[in-house]
Amino acid sequence: MKVAIIHYWLVGMRGGEQVLEALLDLYPEADIFTHVYVPEAVSDKIRSHLVCTTFINKLPQSAKLYQSYLPLMPLALESLDLTGYDLVISSESGPAKGVLAPPTALHVCYCHTPMRYIWDFYHRYRRQAGFWTRTLMPPLCHYLRLWDVTTAARVDAFAANSVNVARRIDRFYGRRDVTVIPAPIHAAAFDPTCERGNRYLVVGELVAYKQPELAVEACLLMNRPLTVIGGGPLLDRLRALARGHDIEVLGRQETAVVREHLSRCRALLFPGEEDFGLVPLEAMASGAPVIALARGGALETVIDGETGILYSGETAQDLARAMERFEQISSFPPSRLSQRAAQFDIAIFRRQFLDFIEESKRVKADGEIFTCQPKRHENFET
Repeated sequence: MKVAIIHYWLVGMRGGEQVLEALLDLYPEADIFTHVYVPEAVSDKIRSHLVCTTFINKLPQSAKLYQSYLPLMPLALESLDLTGYDLVISSESGPAKGVLAPPTALHVCYCHTPMRYIWDFYHRYRRQAGFWTRTLMPPLCHYLRLWDVTTAARVDAFAANSVNVARRIDRFYGRRDVTVIPAPIHAAAFDPTCERGNRYLVVGELVAYKQPELAVEACLLMNRPLTVIGGGPLLDRLRALARGHDIEVLGRQETAVVREHLSRCRALLFPGEEDFGLVPLEAMASGAPVIALARGGALETVIDGETGILYSGETAQDLARAMERFEQISSFPPSRLSQRAAQFDIAIFRRQFLDFIEESKRVKADGEIFTCQPKRHENFET
């Protein structure tokens, strides 16, 4: 088959790009289409493929201001010519699924999340936006929601990275035909045998919805050492909060450095609501327990009292109480943690995704209508 993979934008290596790499392993001859491409910000594996961009890539400062061009992305996607492709895989988090695939092609969407800034996180993003963005968001997002729902009909089959996201697809798109294929990690790449230190750890993009400042504030309340790894708009604010305390804010780090910290931290703090979240799985694969907000994808990966602590509430005090509970538990065996993480290994993802493609081909060829409920793979444990 001739395969096209549509990925929203390629400006860094986060969870969505790790999934893209897994898809490229399955389809090594695939071509990639995206709105914005910054070659030096992505992996060698991605750079080794043909990467085609929409006209968004040519707009001023697109590498930094790509999200400001969101209203133009529907038009940009529909301008892509996918003639001759047999399989189209849209990797959806920003706009990707709205391409016009050839009628004979199979179009499947692997959905990391429906665009959170126009759907369930809309009011949160608007409250945090500047004056002009806050003023323009209502009409623009109304238009984008209409387009987003309409383009769901262009997809032959949906897969979601979690039950959490499958429910959102059902709610926003009215599509109950969703197969759940958890996003993968390379479980064998992490070392669960290292001796654990006394520092808590935060890893991830330092953006508002991830709430990294709650981890800093909780560690200040508890007088506990903390390491924060990641870049983003909150970096300077966190450094100011941490000044004068045993809290180090390292900024972005290489993969090897991140893995070293995961293998030696006391526990990972995960105070934000994620669609799925690969970092908790990477922590568990490294033998580190996870203290996570009991919302979103963490409910599907962290087992309370066994592989970490799940807590309610969104204040530093709530997180501090969860840390106190964690410290009262004698131990979290690294072997149990790594076993849990191994249930999300990339080998399982590959098998599940190929099964999904074969079933989608069969249904399209037979002209059937999907009627199945969101489902889990047989090895997907809650």
